[in-house]
Amino acid sequence: MVKQATSLEEVKALPMTHAENFPVASWLCPPHLRPAIAAIYAFARAADDMADEGEQGPAQRLDALQGFRYELIHGPSVECVHPEIFVPLHQVIQSFNLPVQYLNDLLKAFEQDVQATAHASKPKNIEELLQYCQLSANPVGRLLLHLYGVNDDEALRRSDAICSALQLINFWQDLSEDIPRGRFYVPQDLQETMSNTDLVKHLCQHAHSLMMSGAPLVHQIPGRAGWELRGVVQGGLRVLEKVEKLGPLAFVQRPTLKAWDAPVLLWRTLRM
Repeated sequence: MVKQATSLEEVKALPMTHAENFPVASWLCPPHLRPAIAAIYAFARAADDMADEGEQGPAQRLDALQGFRYELIHGPSVECVHPEIFVPLHQVIQSFNLPVQYLNDLLKAFEQDVQATAHASKPKNIEELLQYCQLSANPVGRLLLHLYGVNDDEALRRSDAICSALQLINFWQDLSEDIPRGRFYVPQDLQETMSNTDLVKHLCQHAHSLMMSGAPLVHQIPGRAGWELRGVVQGGLRVLEKVEKLGPLAFVQRPTLKAWDAPVLLWRTLRM
């Protein structure tokens, strides 16, 4: 039996069971914030699994997410179903005065995922997709900025741009896997008016522009965390390059970062 983690340090040691393209609580992150970031990650990953993994039906998934919301709002108790998640998470909420609404926004996004998959629905346009990113991606950046003590309006805008761009890049990277699973993120209006070649190019250029509009944020984040963000931005842009190079093949082949991408990423990170 795996021992349940009930402290920030124990959560920091929990295995990350999903491959990630971008760093999570890496050694570049300020040491005193790593357990807090790991606790937020554990919450988000567990909720994502509820929405996406296993054999449960949509109603069961939505019920599980609602139970997660109850534990988020009311805190751990004797009846807590997920103490390994919520005991350390509520320590972070209390210690850092963490805005709970951002965590609840993530749950709203996962609920949208469940409903969209159940109905095989597609976003009508890019604006609708970006509205989804406001719930699924942008709260993560805002939570991190809160931990770093950066909260001016320009920083929040740039953070939203980076996080939305990363979400879009993840969508375009996973086209070959998401579509067979009934998850459609390509805007319907673009798909109906463009060839697949032009479509992939347009989607990549849009995500690139969005990322670059937020990239100056790396100079607002102090110390090692700023270097962490540089790596995140460059990792996302490198994946985007690979998607655009594949063109229409991105619908049947998933591009990934390889070991030989590391020197390129390092060079670009140092030059930012």
